[in-house]
Amino acid sequence: MVIAAAVAVNWTTSSSSDAADGSASSPPSVPSPDPTPEPSGGTESGKASEKPGGKADEKADSEPSGKGSPSASSSSSTPKIPATGPGTFATAGGGSGTVGKGSRVLSYKVVVEDGLTQSAADVAEQVEGILADPRGWTADGRSGFRRVSSGTADFVVRLATPGTVDAICGRYGLNTRGEVNCNVGKDVVVNLKRWLLATPVYAADVDAYRALIINHEVGHFLGHGHVTCPGAGKPAPAMMQQIKGMLGCKPNVWPYDANGRFVTGPAVS
Repeated sequence: MVIAAAVAVNWTTSSSSDAADGSASSPPSVPSPDPTPEPSGGTESGKASEKPGGKADEKADSEPSGKGSPSASSSSSTPKIPATGPGTFATAGGGSGTVGKGSRVLSYKVVVEDGLTQSAADVAEQVEGILADPRGWTADGRSGFRRVSSGTADFVVRLATPGTVDAICGRYGLNTRGEVNCNVGKDVVVNLKRWLLATPVYAADVDAYRALIINHEVGHFLGHGHVTCPGAGKPAPAMMQQIKGMLGCKPNVWPYDANGRFVTGPAVS
């Protein structure tokens, strides 16, 4: 896990830092994020929270089911991805019920950068499904989630163009190079390029990779760091930097397996 002015992650090279621990033994406590500014006129500024000591890390890869389960991408053509956008965001309206039985329920918003063809409502539905999946972070027995659209929120999931991601993450000293995601302060910043194209391992199941992005970055928000492959043929942990290579592990996007066991590996120092 990278703290504050963390080392940026470069998904194209193995030398890039994306380190963290994600250790199953001593679960980290949930941070106390600053309140989210309420959107004005249905939009939010692209400015990331000015929370000192915010964690910044990159992305991940995995596969969902049910409402949050991935289905193979039906698009046969490469989508057009704008290089940058205005840096303002539309907030998904409405909200969700609480999922999970944890003692602390974290509220979150889903916002999409203005000008994108992606609907904030559709993105919110996917995020809700991922966070509600029984193999997700609610399986830790401590975490619950509830989506809101007004007032304060514990964290914000932002879908943004590569240029806007670079700008937000760059304020924390991260170089996302127009390619990757980050978690800074209370912002889970999702790169539109990865949301639409995934990675070669998940190219045939983009929805699965979206689950990996959310699980990985929310995992950082919860205090989990990076881990590596626990052994050839085993499921890749959601907190593993799968974008750098599978290292013999099998693709997996969930932090827990179907039996409620935490999927982890050796911590990355």
